[in-house]
Amino acid sequence: MKFVRILAIAMAALFVTPALAADSHAKWSEWHEDIFTKATAEKRFVILDLEAVWCHWCHVMEKTTYADKKVNELLASKYIAVRADQDANPDLSSRYGDWGWPATIIFGPDGNEIAKFRGYIEPERMASILQAVIDDPSPGPSIGQTFSGAPAAQKFLTKEKRDELIAGYDASYEEKLGGWGENQKYIDSDSMDYAMLRAESGDQQATKRARQTLDAAIALIDPVWGGVYQYSEGGSWTKAHFEKIMSFHGQYLRQYSQAYARWNDPKYLKAAQDIERYMISMLLGPEGAFYVSQDADLNREVDGHAFYALDDAGRRKLGMPRIDKNLYARENGWAISGLAAFYNVTKDAKALERMEGAARWVIANRSLPNGGFSHGAKDRGGPFLGDTATMGQAFLDLYGATGNREWLTAAGKAGDFVIANFKDPNGGFFTSKTAEAKVGVFAKPARLMEDQILVSRFLNLLDHYFGNETYHDNAVHAVKYLTAMTAELVRPLPGVLLADDEIAIEPTHITIVGAKTDTKARELHAFARAYPARYKRLEWLDPREGKLPNPDVEYPDLGKAAAFACSNRICSYPSFSEKELKETVEQMSKLKKPQRQSSN
Repeated sequence: MKFVRILAIAMAALFVTPALAADSHAKWSEWHEDIFTKATAEKRFVILDLEAVWCHWCHVMEKTTYADKKVNELLASKYIAVRADQDANPDLSSRYGDWGWPATIIFGPDGNEIAKFRGYIEPERMASILQAVIDDPSPGPSIGQTFSGAPAAQKFLTKEKRDELIAGYDASYEEKLGGWGENQKYIDSDSMDYAMLRAESGDQQATKRARQTLDAAIALIDPVWGGVYQYSEGGSWTKAHFEKIMSFHGQYLRQYSQAYARWNDPKYLKAAQDIERYMISMLLGPEGAFYVSQDADLNREVDGHAFYALDDAGRRKLGMPRIDKNLYARENGWAISGLAAFYNVTKDAKALERMEGAARWVIANRSLPNGGFSHGAKDRGGPFLGDTATMGQAFLDLYGATGNREWLTAAGKAGDFVIANFKDPNGGFFTSKTAEAKVGVFAKPARLMEDQILVSRFLNLLDHYFGNETYHDNAVHAVKYLTAMTAELVRPLPGVLLADDEIAIEPTHITIVGAKTDTKARELHAFARAYPARYKRLEWLDPREGKLPNPDVEYPDLGKAAAFACSNRICSYPSFSEKELKETVEQMSKLKKPQRQSSN
């Protein structure tokens, strides 16, 4: 499949050649059939810059790479620089469509390819490429391959520590029964997310482990009422502790929904449905918000082993284990994120209604000034980082599920509150704004590893949605503290690996362009919602609402609904059907490369 799908010349006319060269020192020629006659006469190479009007990374490359003094000196000395709009030149875009946009192809004066590159190439790398061709014009290894010009990863873990953490993570997997860890059996959230991320890139071992664990953990789902027990002990999946806690329900609902999206296995859908069924029937209060948990035992005389062995009638005859009916912002954030993943794959309108209802209840009843949230109605201490950061992530999940910018605005405010109230200038983020006491270790709030992981991943994603360097810088602030915390630790830390990975690459980025009342736009958005990318940025640009908060890509108005995939320093051509979008995103996801260079 090519990134380019050739449209009729009439559609190509919707695009115009971008006036990007005006501020550049590079002198560009148009493509013409005699270009190589001229190159032969002048003993020059030809460099072709294939771009698109709507291609963000083409614009970035113009402002950085082709404005660089060294690059321009090399171009002027030995090259004829040719720029072509791929939309207006379907013959060229068809030939080099697999190279994405921008595409850079260097030819000898005889018209034969010397090298070709996919995506953005930073100035230093471009200068080295141009000089290397001058020094040795023989065809390079990129012929027939798909190289990216992206720079090295911004990974804050050292290679040695990263290798150590990956080895520890792999060694912690229990091959016989599944799951990470041997005694207590449950799905560790970060371990499963990391396995899913590796599976997404084609790692067969990660796929096997993720599915083995998901299959085994179905034993923890209550077959009568639904819902998931906290864990199983004794190195077995069948010796459950019967507590039902919201943190596990939000997590398992999200992960089984995402597993169904990836592998289309009906048992994962049923698992998600059973978890959602319990959450709605037992933990959803009349206010529209979610409760915290349900006890494992009915009372001192009837423990969970006896109670949960009964059928529905038998259980109800004895009574109901106590439900903690407190309403906390953090727990509702977990529930909302789980329901968003469930809605994405089921299109269940009731799930959408419930997650939006919970979000609005939290906003109405737990909001603090400037975008933060309290934990409960009456907190001792606080505010606490977990409530605001978890609700912020829930808002991002709501935005992806609906395209409603109200939720993105709320997420941004939550991020601002986190930075303003919990950041420790000396490193990392505090768990609470206030200390637990005035003496000893309690005189200063704690900085927990789990909170650094949560904050770094949340703020990093906010950066992509808003294009706000403050979010990026503070995500880095958390990751740097994480790397310091892990320096002496050897236990498995998949959350650290996730945070380190995500800050170095772009998320899978899909944008639907079209009115939200347009049936085709709604269909494309529904497909994009369910697309199984663990790390995803999904937006809906309705031209009537104005530009997106981060207008890093200028999308054309094609007169009909379309979907664009633009990430990994590469932009695709528009897709007009679910099939086209699936093919485009799947090919692009295989090319995921680092985004920013390390600053340490």
